[in-house]
Amino acid sequence: MTARDARLAAAVAGDRLALEELVAELLPRVRNLVRYLVRGDTEAEDFAQEAMVAILRGLPSHRGEGTLQSWSDRVAMRAAFGCLKHARRARNQLDAGADLEAIPHPDAAPDEYAARRQAVALLDRLPYDQRHSLVMHHVLGMSVPDIAAELGVPLETVRSRLRIGIGKLRALQGGEQ
Repeated sequence: MTARDARLAAAVAGDRLALEELVAELLPRVRNLVRYLVRGDTEAEDFAQEAMVAILRGLPSHRGEGTLQSWSDRVAMRAAFGCLKHARRARNQLDAGADLEAIPHPDAAPDEYAARRQAVALLDRLPYDQRHSLVMHHVLGMSVPDIAAELGVPLETVRSRLRIGIGKLRALQGGEQ
């Protein structure tokens, strides 16, 4: 058993220190992923908290097939989608929210942070269907069939969303330079 597996087992058993270490490891990644999926940093923070709760509650169900990060990415993505659906029901569309500074990874270079902020700003200008498809494909590395299954849409719809989303991002990026 590796040290990471031992820490995960300890966290599942309720070891507070192991849970804190796990949260410290996963939280920046979850925040970034959720921020890529939703508009507005204020809601992203709320949704990231919900995602972390879902991850911690689901730890006992993690079977160890694949990495903990890939499993937590999927849980965070589903939690963010659930929060979006709930927010849409509460009001017809999400507000843009306040544009607070995103929390950079501690090892991130200033240029990388600026590039991420620019990428998020461009993603904010895309419709959710294109945005979600792009993030799932390019950030999470999911295949087109996996995205189609996760979103419940045909393969060609996903391909179209990816193609149109990339085209819009290129156009937006070209217009901002």
